[in-house]
Amino acid sequence: MAIKNASEWVWLSGEFVPWDQATVHVSVHGLNYGSTVFEGIRAYETPDGPAIFRLADHMRRFMFSCKVARLDDGMIFTQEELEQACIELVDRNQHNACYIRPLAFRDSETLGLNGAGQKTQVTVYSVNWGRYLGEKGIDEGVDVAITSWRRVASSTMAKIGGQYINNQQISMEARRHGYAEGIALDAEGNISEGAGENLFLVIDGEIYTPPVAASILLGITRDSVVTIANDLGVTIHQQVMPREMLYMADEVFMTGTAAEITPIRSVDGIVVGAGKPGPVTKAIQKEFFGIVNGKIDDRYGWLTHVRQALPQAE
Repeated sequence: MAIKNASEWVWLSGEFVPWDQATVHVSVHGLNYGSTVFEGIRAYETPDGPAIFRLADHMRRFMFSCKVARLDDGMIFTQEELEQACIELVDRNQHNACYIRPLAFRDSETLGLNGAGQKTQVTVYSVNWGRYLGEKGIDEGVDVAITSWRRVASSTMAKIGGQYINNQQISMEARRHGYAEGIALDAEGNISEGAGENLFLVIDGEIYTPPVAASILLGITRDSVVTIANDLGVTIHQQVMPREMLYMADEVFMTGTAAEITPIRSVDGIVVGAGKPGPVTKAIQKEFFGIVNGKIDDRYGWLTHVRQALPQAE
């Protein structure tokens, strides 16, 4: 059964195939043991057609994640080939805007845990996907809660599928209790990140965000926010923080490819600041969405315009 927002075509190990034919066998190593690596990438609608946000940076992290998971020894595609697959897929599916999911997984050459040397399959699919935390979340903010699940302490810099069971537990627990998303503490009880998002706090006009040591993913959108904030002259502190700082913050927001830049309205039922997006959050949102939607000059070179990047017809 295809998901509701399925597209027509999927790129599967070098070929474009119809969505319903992009299948694998139940014995694949990735399905049995979670030996997968993935990325989430957005393409935005701009006056010049669809543009993919920070494609090279996402695919560079994808290749790094494959290296960490030891999927690189069976990888037969280069980063450039995978980037081109993303570009051509967006065009072939006639997207104006979409979410792109590259996925690498070990094939089914053996059933044992030792997957070293096995062939790595790669697929890229795309779907129409709106606001991850709700259509109103970007403007009004969302309510979140700290969950009982602690963030895993290893290899969080790589997007390895098996490790995302932890992220799923964080998100599912929060949503069972009526919150839009969950926040995890790290193994030491300090602020880590959301189920699929990085966290930023604003206190007295300055930004605070957990460091790599807090078991966070080095998010591409996180890096974009840091870059924008520096240009706006906002001081940024990357430091370990106790959970109480979430309650004392004037503003809190989440970042991620799916969540984009979503303000947080309350944490554990405690209202953040005035209970609505604050001035620092809104200033960063304005710059970010202005760039990705083509309304502000792409001064960082973040956008890959699909039509311009397509192979020229012979």
